[in-house]
Amino acid sequence: MAAAVTASALLLAGCGSDDSGPELSVSGAYMPQPVSDSMAAGFLTLANDGGTQDELTSVTSDIAGAVTLHETVDSAMREVTELPVPADGQVVFKSGGTHLMFEKLKRKPKEGDTVSVVLHFADSDPVTVDMPVKPATYTPMTGH
Repeated sequence: MAAAVTASALLLAGCGSDDSGPELSVSGAYMPQPVSDSMAAGFLTLANDGGTQDELTSVTSDIAGAVTLHETVDSAMREVTELPVPADGQVVFKSGGTHLMFEKLKRKPKEGDTVSVVLHFADSDPVTVDMPVKPATYTPMTGH
């Protein structure tokens, strides 16, 4: 009898939980044409349609010596070493908020170019994103 109760409890616990891992996707990626020869910013929306949170741990690109994650809090920009991507949620990288900083540019991208970046995560495989270079004053319709 105790075994049947334990089995039923385990079965019910399994019914109420979503054991799917992270399901990551990227949309709206772009880089405004940089005004500096050494730095640029990048923006995108990172969605997680899975039932488990993941963390963006780093970003790499062959165009820059380093790509760092930054967020703006109370008008102050600060670097972060990891960024949670919530289960069934998203992180919007936008001007004045969370964004990518491309540092030590190896070449200055021009409008019309495409910059390739690789997003690295704690639990998921890396995701490669082709980021088009837009005019320096570009504002997407999505607002990011």
